[in-house]
Amino acid sequence: MKVTTISNFRKDSKKYFDQVIDDQDVLLITRTDGSTIVAMPLEQYNSKVETDYLLGNKNNAKRLRRGFADAASGNVSSHAISE
Repeated sequence: MKVTTISNFRKDSKKYFDQVIDDQDVLLITRTDGSTIVAMPLEQYNSKVETDYLLGNKNNAKRLRRGFADAASGNVSSHAISE
């Protein structure tokens, strides 16, 4: 994660945007009033939004976590795909 001031960002915004895209990393842009803006690649933002949505439902989050735990412990099975 990189951090810059709004003044530096204004001077060279193209460089900062290129860095965000090339590094697939987040950029924090701090303002003089203490607030901060986040710049990130669209794919990363979309992934975060989808994750938040999927984990936003308590039952769905529980099922997903159980599935991840099962997969990590090797508790998986194979099934044929039927048409």
